Amino acid sequence: MSATNVVGWIGVGKMGAPMAGHLLKGGIDVTVFDARPENSAAMEERGARTAESIEAVGRACNVIFTSIPDDPALASVITPLAPAMRKNAILIDTSTVSPKASSEAARVLADHGIRYLRAPVSGSTTIAAAANLTILASGDESAWREVEPLVTLFSSERLYLGPADEARFMKLVLNTLVGASASVLGEAILLGEHGGLDRAQMMDVILKSAVSSPLLGYKRETVVVDASEPAFRLDQMVKDFSLILAAAKSEHIDMDVSALILKQYEAAAQDGMEGRDFFALVDWIRDHAARTG
Repeated sequence: MSATNVVGWIGVGKMGAPMAGHLLKGGIDVTVFDARPENSAAMEERGARTAESIEAVGRACNVIFTSIPDDPALASVITPLAPAMRKNAILIDTSTVSPKASSEAARVLADHGIRYLRAPVSGSTTIAAAANLTILASGDESAWREVEPLVTLFSSERLYLGPADEARFMKLVLNTLVGASASVLGEAILLGEHGGLDRAQMMDVILKSAVSSPLLGYKRETVVVDASEPAFRLDQMVKDFSLILAAAKSEHIDMDVSALILKQYEAAAQDGMEGRDFFALVDWIRDHAARTG
């Protein structure tokens, strides 16, 4: 099997699996590896090849995507992968990680002559399944031009933002606004409930007002009916706001409001909401007010 006609995908969990699946549907030969063998087996049933190790993916493929959970996982993949990849091959990381971890990965990959793209995705598992993700890309521009046709198979919007870690910062910008939306909505809903309004009423009016947004539209049923089935878990928002504040600290920026919002998410996680959708923060704000009011 030629390394030039196979795409690798490392990390085929909740987000990686639908993205890699769209490549398979597009007729792309995909070789996968996941730390959980059952994830690889599920992709094999869909037509993917499975590799026995990270290094095997590196040897087999000149274009490799990664979708991993956090900074330590990125380092644990890059360390064995970079030496196994061919010079001038392309690595595209789709994860949400810190700019610091990303820049460290860039140094390792550059030492091995690997072209590196930061391509964090914006969107939920549902949006990934529908191939409607927004891709925020930065890094080697020649690599981006080569792989964008592949990325098109699992995305509806693609934005190239610059030559380094601009995409990492942009993802943190978006996550700041997304996470803050649940917090502010929770306080607004609480005020309305004390004024005799119910949630369905309020959400319907909000969605017809100047403050309506696609996010609030997606989350209407979550807020009104049930936040137990997560599109994006509350504990994942704890991770993301921790990344946001770490990046702010490294840039010597005060983000006082975001720090308060992180404390809300941490408290909600400690109260047992960690596995619920992050818009369960609306419920936590109500419950916390009842306990402390």
